[in-house]
Amino acid sequence: MTQYTEATGRRKESTARVRIYPGSGNFTVNEKPLEDYFTRAGDAPAILNAIEATGKSASAFDVTVKVQGGGVSGQRDAVKLGLARALVAEDETVRTALRAEGLLTRDARVKERKKPGLKRARKAPTYTKR
Repeated sequence: MTQYTEATGRRKESTARVRIYPGSGNFTVNEKPLEDYFTRAGDAPAILNAIEATGKSASAFDVTVKVQGGGVSGQRDAVKLGLARALVAEDETVRTALRAEGLLTRDARVKERKKPGLKRARKAPTYTKR
């Protein structure tokens, strides 16, 4: 088995385990090609932005991702963070380039809990005078 670098990325309810192998540019997410798993227009380029920010070629790596939980955008951002962290774990010199792009910052925003007496976290029932 070949050696790999592993990192974890999280966003909202999603968790992604990203492994980088030296290879030929294969990028699989949950055993599907990247473009088949993330079918929305800007998702795949947003993820690959982490590799491009380092100045390296995407064809220099094989990347496998296991992602679970949450929705499409949460999973996309979890994979993006996991990939950036894995690139830093492999080569510490790319940290400044990834930090400048904002790819190493965990987006901590999560859904706020529902409050009693309200319809959602902050939406109040309609006020009626009579």
